[in-house]
Amino acid sequence: MNSSTLSSTHKIVPVASTETHARFGPKLTNSLPGPLAQKIVADDNRLLSPSYTRGYPLVVKRGRGCRIEDVDGNEFLDFTAGIAVNSTGHCHPEIVKAIQDQAAELIHMSGTDFYYDLMPRVAQRLSAIAPMPGPHRFYFGNSGAEAVECAMKLARYHTGRQNIISFFGSFHGRTMGALSLTASKPQQKRRFAPFVPGVTHVRYPYAYRGCSGGPQAEEEFGLGCARFIEEKLFKTTLPPEEVAAIFVEPIQGEGGYVVAPNAFLYEIRRICDRYGIMMVVDEVQSGAGRTGKWWAIEHSGVEPDIVCIAKGIASGMPLGICMSKAEVMDWVPGSHASTFGGNPLCLSAALATMDIIEREAMANAASVGAKALARLRTWIDRYEIVGDVRGRGLMIGIEIVKDKQSRTPVGSIRDRIVELAFGSGLLLLGCGETTIRLCPPLIVKQEEVDVALDTLEECIAAAME
Repeated sequence: MNSSTLSSTHKIVPVASTETHARFGPKLTNSLPGPLAQKIVADDNRLLSPSYTRGYPLVVKRGRGCRIEDVDGNEFLDFTAGIAVNSTGHCHPEIVKAIQDQAAELIHMSGTDFYYDLMPRVAQRLSAIAPMPGPHRFYFGNSGAEAVECAMKLARYHTGRQNIISFFGSFHGRTMGALSLTASKPQQKRRFAPFVPGVTHVRYPYAYRGCSGGPQAEEEFGLGCARFIEEKLFKTTLPPEEVAAIFVEPIQGEGGYVVAPNAFLYEIRRICDRYGIMMVVDEVQSGAGRTGKWWAIEHSGVEPDIVCIAKGIASGMPLGICMSKAEVMDWVPGSHASTFGGNPLCLSAALATMDIIEREAMANAASVGAKALARLRTWIDRYEIVGDVRGRGLMIGIEIVKDKQSRTPVGSIRDRIVELAFGSGLLLLGCGETTIRLCPPLIVKQEEVDVALDTLEECIAAAME
């Protein structure tokens, strides 16, 4: 959808009015979009790049916690968190203070040419929570795509090899190297070839679309997807001694919030160990406490060689991080750098963010997310169009289908549900071909989750009419 093609008003789905809804729910005072929003959307359509994707005409003025206020005074429950970025909510006072205090001392001095203590301080904090044994080394950039670009270059440099394996459904970014790994939507690649050579895509263990059994069948399916690399790819078209890295998302983000079976991750690790390949995990969307652990890979116990970090690690400030085992980051000065990477404001925000995640937000994501998943899974039996519910912590996907038997994806119904939710004051995003994603701030209250799920359930029912 594009906001310029949407109608000027959005249908509001009635939701049962309770004291909880009155206190924790959205507050809509104008039609959507309101007059100020309509003007800004028109200006945006005239002036901004048409490559941006906007699902509905939300024009944001301010945010606090899990709430967004638009320019016309409407207040929404935000279950997007700026695409899983605002991990501590909007404008958390501790984050704001950290940024303000740092801005009064130093805004920029380029850590690629000079030194300041924030860089080793953040590195030490991250090393203490790394999903693989230390010692570690860190590279600071500005985004998830930059973290991935760093990991690509590092893997090639360290191994002296040129080829990389990625997975269908993956999203690693839109810069040319990261885009070469990405295999999420054809529009992301259309008319941009040639891409960085040496990338091979293989099947990701999307269990709902690959097998019809229970947990054991899903594990076996995951094992088969991984073994294809060794048993077919390495014996036909791709010599294993020429493979530098395998890039994998423990939970595919833009691909549909698809959780990889543990057996798949174990087997990828075994293959990497056998052939001297770097295992790179992309934790850009799944990391920073979102799944109830610091890193989604920790749910499996698998230890990677390189980790890509961004989004929620700095609560909205632009920070991308490539973390590796120390012996892997063996390149020499001048091999890779970034003028703005590791900006003092961003690193200060990251330290404050990690404090909040460790103190309360990660445990809250695990607890509140488990309750949400339990409730959502009852919808599979209740609603014919809810085909699957999956996720960990507060990274939850709801797959919308035509019917249970065919499992036919219907993106148009998914988009309709998201649009109805907007009209009812709940901000959602889609992902994959036909999935609704729930990725609220990690500090979301149980009452806010209850209101959001009540609203979403009413929107699903309305979309079926």
